[in-house]
Amino acid sequence: MSNSEHHGMKPLEGLSPYCTRSQYGHEQRDDRFGRMFGHLAPNYTRPGIIEETGAVGGNMEDPDDKGRTKDVPVGMIFFGQFVDHDITLDASTTFDSVIDNPGEIANVRTPTLDLDCIYGLGPEAQPYLFEQGGVFEGVKLLTGAENPGQSGIAASDVLRAPNGRAIIGDPRNDENRIISQLQLAIIRFHNLVADTIHGETGAEGHDLYEAARRETTWHYQWSVVNTFLHDICGRPIIERILGCGRQFYCSDVPFIPVEFSVAAYRFGHSMIPMALQVQMGGPRFELFGPELGLGFDAITNADAVVDWHELLFTPENRQVERAQKLDTLLAKDLLDLPFVNGSPAEKSLATRNLMRGNAFLLPAGEKVAEDIGVDPKDIAKVIKKANDVNPKFGDEGIPLWLYILAEAEVIGRETRGSAPIKGEGLGPVGATIVAEVIIGLLELDDHSFLGANRNWRPRPEWNNLGKLVTAAQP
Repeated sequence: MSNSEHHGMKPLEGLSPYCTRSQYGHEQRDDRFGRMFGHLAPNYTRPGIIEETGAVGGNMEDPDDKGRTKDVPVGMIFFGQFVDHDITLDASTTFDSVIDNPGEIANVRTPTLDLDCIYGLGPEAQPYLFEQGGVFEGVKLLTGAENPGQSGIAASDVLRAPNGRAIIGDPRNDENRIISQLQLAIIRFHNLVADTIHGETGAEGHDLYEAARRETTWHYQWSVVNTFLHDICGRPIIERILGCGRQFYCSDVPFIPVEFSVAAYRFGHSMIPMALQVQMGGPRFELFGPELGLGFDAITNADAVVDWHELLFTPENRQVERAQKLDTLLAKDLLDLPFVNGSPAEKSLATRNLMRGNAFLLPAGEKVAEDIGVDPKDIAKVIKKANDVNPKFGDEGIPLWLYILAEAEVIGRETRGSAPIKGEGLGPVGATIVAEVIIGLLELDDHSFLGANRNWRPRPEWNNLGKLVTAAQP
């Protein structure tokens, strides 16, 4: 042992979860965005390179939609979208401005996994979301099945107004059919939990609502950590963070870093397929076609009602639809968004992501990799892959979002006891950002299971995402 490491002077592993706001040089607020690597200089990529990189027919276009993962169900990617809507909403920034201080940008959602997209402001402030009268007044959430006269296939839809708009906590959860069906599934799960608790304890009213909300929310949070993060980031990194602490997401309040919201958490754009089969033996529908992609209206086609046994791993052991590989390729429709009016650059999701990285002054991907201690040989592999996409990036200055996709392709998701698996999940930079932020949001929330009761365990019949989502499915 060196003199610098004698008793009382050896660095304490795991101390980083208690890092304070002083790291950021200002007081971080939970209703504002922030930075995770604010000490790193911002990267800049010329607009012409950005547009060329994200163009239709370019090197980011997936030509055949055949590169599927082995063990990531496609429903997990839409669940990731649901989680995003639960914790973040930037309603004010644009591509044509520079966001020097994200602490000035309001996050319209609560930055905790509290399912406010399901519960809204609760039964007192928004009683129209809940049953009125009877034992479950102000407890159970309403769906289309409880709305006589609702247009479309009401029994398989969320609650809707006469104009077809969803009456839910976050209107974004109606923007495509998959996510609106996921919203419905979690509403049904809450109602099942309320039935279960009432039957076991006799609880009613406000006490029953609070108990059902907590149980539902904690089961959801457990699924985020133990199903979603395991699939996307890999079990080893989750266990290291939970066992040894966070090293880079340091705060005394939960907040959303722009490195997470603008770059790392946009990994799912690479994993979305062009078409989906949502029922056993049913047809495949285009993601942006009329059956699945045209949201904000009542469901009218019975073939588009989602059977979650087809999109998630459940005890039924179906032939589950897999997500696309996590790499530098995107489905063609994502490079030419059919619902966006404007120039080709404005219609490309890849271009928009890269432009947003410029606007938010994100550091280069390789600089983040160096900062967290990635092997220089692995960094060189990722830079080479990014230059395969567009050689104009050169040896430095790979946009963080593209770096994370390239890293997933050439390094891959860490696994226990074997080499990382390429294309199955995030590499070290992406996994570190995503896993530390989501676990940090839970640990910094004294209402979450990680913040309130770390000895809590889910009920066995609801202990993973597949079981949760299908628990109340007709």
